[in-house]
Amino acid sequence: MSAVTVRHDRLELLAGFAVLACLAGLLVAAMVGHHQSDDGGYPVHASFSQIDGLTVGSDVRLAGITVGHVTGTVVDPKSFQAQVTFTLTPDVKLPTDSAAIVTSDSLLGGKYIALSPGGADSVVKAGGVMTETQGSISLEQLLSKFIFSVTDSLQKSQKAAAGKPAAGSLSDEP
Repeated sequence: MSAVTVRHDRLELLAGFAVLACLAGLLVAAMVGHHQSDDGGYPVHASFSQIDGLTVGSDVRLAGITVGHVTGTVVDPKSFQAQVTFTLTPDVKLPTDSAAIVTSDSLLGGKYIALSPGGADSVVKAGGVMTETQGSISLEQLLSKFIFSVTDSLQKSQKAAAGKPAAGSLSDEP
């Protein structure tokens, strides 16, 4: 091996280590930034029957604008409901009869909590509980219901057609 080849190999090795160090730094920055949940908001609690796909860090939106984030999810051992804690920015003052709905960004997208304001005069306080909730709807459940209803309709129409003689057929009666 010549001295030029050895120097070239060392330079490639150093460039590779520099790229790996940059990638590791970006990964650490992304993980640290992802786990910072203190957005200066106040906590609110809600119970849902289903929260499929909703995770800590998911958005909380009002009129399509992000006004908070999910900070915790646990299962209530008595009611078997999903207890979700999320934050709201201090400038958002929701009426107590507002609704929290778990919904999807798109068919394949992530879940978030959509807030629908109510009309009550009192507002949800820090640490308050939202009682008007709607859990997530699973795409698989919707598809299975659709397939079942189509199959059921086809079976009913086939039974109805089997019970009637075909139109224009000749009968043995005079």
